[in-house]
Amino acid sequence: ICPSCATRRMVETAAHMVDNVLPRVPYRQWVLSMPKRVRWHLREKPEVISGLLGVFLRAVETTIRQNSPDAPPGARYGAVAFVHRFGSYLNSHVHFHVIVTDGVFSAGTEGSAVFHPAVHLDQADYLAVQKKMRHRGLRWLHRHGHLDDLAVHTLDAPDHAGGWSVDASVTIPAWDRHGLERLVRYCARPALSQERLGRVNDDMLVYSLKKPTMDGRTELYLTPLELLDRLASSL
Repeated sequence: ICPSCATRRMVETAAHMVDNVLPRVPYRQWVLSMPKRVRWHLREKPEVISGLLGVFLRAVETTIRQNSPDAPPGARYGAVAFVHRFGSYLNSHVHFHVIVTDGVFSAGTEGSAVFHPAVHLDQADYLAVQKKMRHRGLRWLHRHGHLDDLAVHTLDAPDHAGGWSVDASVTIPAWDRHGLERLVRYCARPALSQERLGRVNDDMLVYSLKKPTMDGRTELYLTPLELLDRLASSL
């Protein structure tokens, strides 16, 4: 949780990904948030993170393939997933940020790869993935014994907001490698921003928020132990 160490790791990760891992194709960031009742299982059970992330990635890949003209059925995409365990208020909030190729690859001649860019992805497609995640995610949780019948029925009821949220509005064109590196840095950022942390006195710290809380607060006042408790819950 050392801010300087985490920042250095963020910068090194972004540089490595852009220089050595991510090919020169367009990318899209897919973000998935889940209901509070599901977040408890995500926080306490590592297998739930891997299980729901797999469900999410399959739903995203199907959508991208369907929107990639001339892509064969066996075409595959590329994705790098970042699991965030914190929210903007230093609160525990497990959610996913995934950098995905905005298109799919198929096998070309002599071992080459052919890229088929996705086109016309819009809000309707994001909502379709969100709906899939709601139904498939709840089925996965039920099948593996994390939610009972009543919980699934409640969370999947038509009049229930559900808490499942998918956003994929951030895109990076193939030529913008600097923009891609900034996106990777954002996805790999640490929970704590040292620049927004200050000291009121020996017994009290203040943390500036990017956006106000529901009750209008723009700063958090915490003792050192309260800060450590929040950070520990987000790791």
